[in-house]
Amino acid sequence: MKREIYVGRVGIGGNHPVSIQSMTTTDTRDYSSTLAQIKRLYIAGCEIVRVAVPDQESVISLKTIVSESPLPIIADIHFNPDLALKSIKAGIDGIRINPGNISSISKLSKIIKTASQHNIPIRIGVNSGSIEKKYQKSGKTRAEMMVDSVMDKIKFFEDSGFCNIKISLKSSDVKETIKAYRMIDNLCDYPLHLGITEAGTIFSGTIKSSIGIGSLLADGIGNTIRVSLTDDPVKEIRVAEEILKVLGLKEKGIEIISCPTCARVSVDLINIVKKFEERLSKIKTDKNIKIAIMGCEVNGPGEAKDADIGIAFSKSKAYIFKKGKLIDKLNPENSLEKLINMVIES
Repeated sequence: MKREIYVGRVGIGGNHPVSIQSMTTTDTRDYSSTLAQIKRLYIAGCEIVRVAVPDQESVISLKTIVSESPLPIIADIHFNPDLALKSIKAGIDGIRINPGNISSISKLSKIIKTASQHNIPIRIGVNSGSIEKKYQKSGKTRAEMMVDSVMDKIKFFEDSGFCNIKISLKSSDVKETIKAYRMIDNLCDYPLHLGITEAGTIFSGTIKSSIGIGSLLADGIGNTIRVSLTDDPVKEIRVAEEILKVLGLKEKGIEIISCPTCARVSVDLINIVKKFEERLSKIKTDKNIKIAIMGCEVNGPGEAKDADIGIAFSKSKAYIFKKGKLIDKLNPENSLEKLINMVIES
């Protein structure tokens, strides 16, 4: 079990469930747009949000963002340690630094001291693209270099009397990321933040993140996750939620089971499922609900019976099941609205 830390009100490590993070894509200096995006992320299911702090104007906006945000705010700092100090004083709930681009030991010590005074955690985030030069000359693999870098920083933080930390070792290479996290998991008991950095578009990024993050979570490794996509960050939340649902790590939510279709299917099942999923995205529930949408008589009734709510289509009818019992037969064109209403009433 990993140590327990808190980012705002969100517990990480210990017995806490895996939390979902994202990062704003707006200009932090524009606090109105940034807050609007944070609120969209909150509605989507995000639990912690990170904002980039590249300059002094961003720090000024942070005060407003922190005071009005429905989510804990982590400041993302690179190169300029003074911005870290000012962000902490602006009231942020956590800070992310990459020691590879903060070379001043005295400045790093000051960040640690200030974070300790304000009782906020620091994420030590090492990326494969920004490994310090001294590790690059070791002749080791990049995964090993990242681990060496993190372990050295952990020792420095501990020697400074600071243990309120979490760790990340991200690469855009999935196998490299998995290797690095498996190594660090055996070397320290600090909570781990998982992700595949610069994962890519909604298509390739979802696949890479699902394999990388999912493999580690399946091994029992990881306490908080961020899916990095070149897209609207709300989509990151949807992907992250699905990863957690598939692995049984998300306690509440709706899971859809649907068949890939074949020549036996007599309805436009692909379009039906898309419309259903779109409607579902606007429905919030505090329950676990499994919904099966099946295209024909082969496996359809069986799968529909196994789900909390299910529908199986034949050539002329839609058969609606609830908790394993057939409760209705209706025309396929009326089935979507029936299914939505059943979810709302559940």
